[in-house]
Amino acid sequence: MELLSRRYAMQLICVVGAIGPARYGEIEDAFDDVSSSTLSSRLDELVDAGYLDREQYAEIPPRVEYDLTDDGDELCRRLQPLLEWAADGER
Repeated sequence: MELLSRRYAMQLICVVGAIGPARYGEIEDAFDDVSSSTLSSRLDELVDAGYLDREQYAEIPPRVEYDLTDDGDELCRRLQPLLEWAADGER
């Protein structure tokens, strides 16, 4: 719960779930006001927690893709109604 309460964590799970597999730039484009360092930190934390997989390809330029793990996919399905409800409250 501590990780999920951090800024952008829940949204990142759902964005990667909607796009996935997603490259860093695609994820970054989904957020208007997030700093690169915050986004990178949150992605690393979600990988460490087992919600995201990070695949790095041996290409030039380097390519990294993020995708949901099985746990991340289940979490995404459960978070989606909550985020929709929160978005409705902002209108």
